[in-house]
Amino acid sequence: MLIPGLISVTFRKRSPAEIIALVRQANLRAIEWGGDVHVPHGDLRRSSEVRRQTQDSGLVVSAYGSYYRVGQSEQEGLSFECVLETAVALAAPTIRVWAGTVGSQQADATYRALIIEESRRIGDMAAAADISVSYEFHGGTLTDTNESGCRLLREVCHPNVYTFWQPPNSEQLTYCLAGLQALLPRLTHVHVFHWWPTASDRRTLAEGRDRWAQYLRTIRTTGRDHFASLEFVRDDSPDAFLEDAQTLRHWLASE
Repeated sequence: MLIPGLISVTFRKRSPAEIIALVRQANLRAIEWGGDVHVPHGDLRRSSEVRRQTQDSGLVVSAYGSYYRVGQSEQEGLSFECVLETAVALAAPTIRVWAGTVGSQQADATYRALIIEESRRIGDMAAAADISVSYEFHGGTLTDTNESGCRLLREVCHPNVYTFWQPPNSEQLTYCLAGLQALLPRLTHVHVFHWWPTASDRRTLAEGRDRWAQYLRTIRTTGRDHFASLEFVRDDSPDAFLEDAQTLRHWLASE
């Protein structure tokens, strides 16, 4: 089943209460809370309060978008222990992390080994709390291409390390589908948006109907539950979000 939701960083300037109200108005079912603004790392009181507000509103927490960067955050003073404690207080089922700080073309074997080793470490730590770890599928990291993302998951080879997926910017449909298909065994959730042809061109989700119909059809073949969460909208507008949410709900209900 695909479950519609929102990523809170779509509205960084709005409070958790305002975001919850928007999600309820849009008839979505889940929120991925971000660690940069809405649920800061280590603020367990805030994390517990946001969890309570979310659950009391009939919604679920789909993930903790931690912005923890494997291979860097520890060196900068953000421990994974702190991130994990926050995710536990939030009742998040998975923690979204970034696979390093450089793209696959710039990463040498030593750097990849560093990311692999730390990914296994945090995978073990999160497993003890019954929470998974999921990479962000994103440029400027080791998940910046289909090949590199799949290779990283194979090399890490950890039962508690997974990946999110989102359409790579400016890539053709065949490339996007090939990457999605290859990642399905380790897929947790999906970030939903339609930017075309570049990340600067935010379009209505409805304009991406042909692409997203094939993405969603592919994701459903796993037979598992996945959150499909809207991320960023035109002009950061609540009205644009409500429009995209209606589109997403229609797509998910019609399949």
